[in-house]
Amino acid sequence: MVTVREVNPNQVRLFLTGDSTVASYPKHEAPMAGWGQVFDSFFTDQVTVHNEARCGRSSNSFIEEGRLRNLLERIQPNDYLFIQFGHNDQKSYGTQPFTTYQFYLTQYVTGAREKGAIPILVTPVHRRNFDSEGKLVNMLDNYPAAMVQLSTKLDVQLIDLWTKTGILYQSLGEEKSKQLFVWLDPDEHSNYPEGIHDNTHFCENGAKEIAGLVIKGIQELKLPLASYLK
Repeated sequence: MVTVREVNPNQVRLFLTGDSTVASYPKHEAPMAGWGQVFDSFFTDQVTVHNEARCGRSSNSFIEEGRLRNLLERIQPNDYLFIQFGHNDQKSYGTQPFTTYQFYLTQYVTGAREKGAIPILVTPVHRRNFDSEGKLVNMLDNYPAAMVQLSTKLDVQLIDLWTKTGILYQSLGEEKSKQLFVWLDPDEHSNYPEGIHDNTHFCENGAKEIAGLVIKGIQELKLPLASYLK
């Protein structure tokens, strides 16, 4: 069987793992979108983005469902694996920041490295939550810090999307930051006739803004992937 890389050795493949903030959404849920849904629009045709992120997944449930195993069976040398979890790790079926969260994230990193691929840790995005003084509130406990610590321990490159989204939301403020999310009044959109006020999931424009922050991280790390940006 001829592999993809043998067919097109110049093609760069990028795999994304994560939760609903990264995932792609069907048309009936528009304008809700994860940043992974629009990520390929930043690259030339030489890059193929495989968005494996799924709504509701934590670092451990993604593995328990066999999704990481399936991905690692397809990943090849010099492919990229971007890893962003945290939101659902807070749930009852999830993990604890400095123990099980790091344990499961390590499996993504080592799995990619064993296949000759390049793992990139991506800290989870902020939720939109401001206090009475207009300051952004940490709604993700120690998960971002735990990922940063693990990146040092494993010597794996990291894009600190937690910090980048925090700066973005704070710069926009409580009211304008709604523009990044799915905030709709009743009858404003046919998919949400009763309206929706969502402080976790992005609208399409918001997803593009967040994807742009990931792109900035790629450039800051000076990844070879940056040479394929439009």
